[in-house]
Amino acid sequence: MKKLAKVVLGLFVVLLLAAALFLYWPLHQRSVPAAGNDKPVDVVLVGGGIMSITLATFLQELQPDWNIQVYERLDGVALESSDGWNNAGTGHSAFAELNYTPELPDGSIETKRAVGIAEQFEISRQFWSHQIREGRLSQPSDFINPTPHMSFVWGDENIAYLHKRQQALVKNPLFYGMQYSEDPAQITQWAPLLMEGRDPKQKVAATWMPLGTDVNFGVITRQLTAGLERSPNFTLHLNHEVRALRQNDDKSWNVTVKDLKSDNETTVKSRFVFIGAGGAALKLLQLSGIPESKNYAGFPVGGQFLAFQDPAIANRHSVKAYGMAETGSPPMSVPHLDARKLDGKPVVLFGPFALYSTKFLKHGSWFDLYSSVNHNNVAGMMGVGLENLDLVKYLMGQARLNDDDRQAELVKYFPHAKRDDWKLVTAVQRVKIIKKDPEKGSILQFGTEIVTDQDHTLAALLGASPG
Repeated sequence: MKKLAKVVLGLFVVLLLAAALFLYWPLHQRSVPAAGNDKPVDVVLVGGGIMSITLATFLQELQPDWNIQVYERLDGVALESSDGWNNAGTGHSAFAELNYTPELPDGSIETKRAVGIAEQFEISRQFWSHQIREGRLSQPSDFINPTPHMSFVWGDENIAYLHKRQQALVKNPLFYGMQYSEDPAQITQWAPLLMEGRDPKQKVAATWMPLGTDVNFGVITRQLTAGLERSPNFTLHLNHEVRALRQNDDKSWNVTVKDLKSDNETTVKSRFVFIGAGGAALKLLQLSGIPESKNYAGFPVGGQFLAFQDPAIANRHSVKAYGMAETGSPPMSVPHLDARKLDGKPVVLFGPFALYSTKFLKHGSWFDLYSSVNHNNVAGMMGVGLENLDLVKYLMGQARLNDDDRQAELVKYFPHAKRDDWKLVTAVQRVKIIKKDPEKGSILQFGTEIVTDQDHTLAALLGASPG
């Protein structure tokens, strides 16, 4: 018995030592060789998605003489979060997303966040309009199409909330024209698939905003990239993965990149580095070793949707219809029956259904989450888990869903839907931010955040954007 106890104790000590080594092993421990270029390039952008390519477009227009290098690990741009099939609900202007307008304790509706998102989207539209005039983007219908946005609810409490929301939002010019109705005939005219087959005794309400749009960020990314490549000062490196980052004494950065086809590594010196690598941004930020990286961790959540590609269905639903998340469910669970234009054809997507994975990218590694854990963030991650048990419960419930369960959720919004009408598609991974808050401790944050070093020579975009 004593011998067994010694063996167990020995194993326990070994596990503790292994855990300590794992948590305290520095992510940026590998040496970074000298750069091959004496004169640093002006900007290195990591990741070939909408964020990096948009920033490159801005920089090239403002500083056409700057040398800009983009490194993308896949064999094309916009193949992760920016791809049209890898996200849903794009074109967000806060017209329909109810989680952006919470009801306050006094019964009023908070509209500040919704107005802010609508303003940001209008700026994006102005930017795209300018790119069309400059010839960098083609005709608008290739990537943005008029698509009314709807909110759709049932139940007396939700109906009362939706009416107050509409009354609060239309006071702002950005929401002018938003209509409200409890008339089943009117709602059927707006979105027949929502109403056909529904119990006529069920009380429902909807808002309808004709100024909504559907946006394909993959098309925008690819077209802007083609425009950038017309400049001799821009270079796109596909199948290249950033493996190490190290700041030099002169505040420039040495960026070590591996060519995934030849297995050769090179190091380039840059005056500025932007990490716009989607879910991989956290790990690259940690690789940089900047003190600011110690305040962050990440929690990956994937998404799945039911896709309707039959024209007989897709051509009858031309709106983005958003419902209300179930009580206790996280904001990302808001159900929507979403009209999209993908690959030049109308498609309807319903979801999302959460998919748990330890990957930070759709084309990532199962070890992504584990390799991002260290002694700086492990306590915060555990604390956030304990404080967000509703999210843990939600993800566990989603993991148990089968096709019959998904069909049961679907018919709440599309009563006449049949099981053979749709196929399950897996979208991209999103990495939610876990950050240290000076007042609240570690918190789980939805949305995005830009992290910069104190010298403003490196910036990383963390989190998932609102679309």
